[in-house]
Amino acid sequence: MPAQDAYDAVIVGGGHNGLVAAAYLARAGRTVLVLERLPATGGAAVSTRPFPGVDARLSRYSYLVSLLPRKIVDDLGLTFHVRKRTVSSYTPTERDGRPTGLLVGGGADRTRASFARLTGGDREYDAWLAFYDMTRRVAERVFPTLTEPLPTRDELRARVADDRAWQTLFEDPIGVAVEDTFRDDLVRGVVLTDALIGTFADAHDPSLRQNRCFLYHVIGGGTGDWDVPVGGMGAFTDALADAARTAGAEIVTGHEVTRVDTDGQRADVTFTTASGEGRVAARHVLVNASPRDLSALLGEEPPPPAEGAQLKVNMLLKRLPRLRDTSVDPREAFAGTFHIAEGYGQLASAYGQAAAGELPAVPPSEIYCHSLTDPTILAPDLVERGYQTLTLFGLHTPARLFRDDNDAARAALLKSTLAALDAHLAEPVEDVLATDADGRPCIEAKTPLDLERDLRLPGGNIFHRDLAFPYAQEGTGRWGVETRHANVLLCGAGAVRGGGVSGIPGHNAAMAALDA
Repeated sequence: MPAQDAYDAVIVGGGHNGLVAAAYLARAGRTVLVLERLPATGGAAVSTRPFPGVDARLSRYSYLVSLLPRKIVDDLGLTFHVRKRTVSSYTPTERDGRPTGLLVGGGADRTRASFARLTGGDREYDAWLAFYDMTRRVAERVFPTLTEPLPTRDELRARVADDRAWQTLFEDPIGVAVEDTFRDDLVRGVVLTDALIGTFADAHDPSLRQNRCFLYHVIGGGTGDWDVPVGGMGAFTDALADAARTAGAEIVTGHEVTRVDTDGQRADVTFTTASGEGRVAARHVLVNASPRDLSALLGEEPPPPAEGAQLKVNMLLKRLPRLRDTSVDPREAFAGTFHIAEGYGQLASAYGQAAAGELPAVPPSEIYCHSLTDPTILAPDLVERGYQTLTLFGLHTPARLFRDDNDAARAALLKSTLAALDAHLAEPVEDVLATDADGRPCIEAKTPLDLERDLRLPGGNIFHRDLAFPYAQEGTGRWGVETRHANVLLCGAGAVRGGGVSGIPGHNAAMAALDA
């Protein structure tokens, strides 16, 4: 139970954003209580050993901290380390009856040669360089604003200072630029994938939700780099919890908040535990949960339903599988992003099938081998024996497809997803799966409904709701975390400038509370 009856700030939820907010507020001298319903903190940013009897500590749900600003690490004195994940990709395909693919990485000369071999010349590679030079410039200018008060739309446009880039990313559907810039179907698809991770949309969706997703995937750190925490995501959130406690915050687990009552000046927070119900008072309440959960706590009308659209698969292998394309080493192919069935036409077909209520026949997905970047997630004996992890993220699988029979749909989708991968391997991936202590293959799959059940992500949406462009919009307030109640703030992924493992909503909610 909490140590006292009243606090300056009560934080609902001990996910990474809640812990960031707790650390900032406690360091500023505020009394802080974090109430977490689960037995441990971390939320979706945790490490677990999902396979019985196997000492492999996987980042079960999220695995990158590419959006985490260095400012937060330095401000809070976080004691954890990251390694740069290889910013590269390999996309296998078949051309003229032979296995080939597009390798981005291994140096400029090798990448140019791969483009030329696939597309027949230098045009696509030159267009690639120009396009990503544009996104790099946007990243350098936009990323620093994410921990500042929200700029207006015009102010952010002035920061971008590039009318063509603004039109490409903020005005026109991203499909327009992809089709105008690139000619090769596979190259177009590789570019488009960053617009579709966890976002169910067509390249030309007029809502521009795909543009907003693309923007957040290319601006990380102001460079677009992808960082992996050494020891897995749990090492990162453990460091946050340590920083919050060291600063004086109180963190209690197994406490589920059920109601928040506020008059705008003072709030009462009701919670339940295994032993009964309790209540604490607070000047500010910061809710590290979805906007849907926030409305439920306040007894208000919920926002429109959210929907996730991804399949998450974790695997442990005895070794990496051999590729049909023998010109590429599997360690190189899986060190970055391994794209499966993600040509431009394939993505459009999968979207069309899912929009019609059908599981995609050839599901698009991408894979990453975390243990190549950070082998510390595996026990030394597994490393010595050559074991590796694979994390697969499937696209265009909205929650609606699983509502009738989640188990059957999960099994069918996993089967077709692995078949799409096997089409580019020289051996079935099942043949190299490790087995657990009970002799079962080391593979687990999570649908949007599984994520909703496990983590209370609304509709399994990893962003809590559609991402928003990082500028002020109607009702967003100074920091993008404000609600209609002056002393209740949203500090989860559903805040403006939320989504991803970034700590940005936690930072911004803390700043809003300190401003009050």
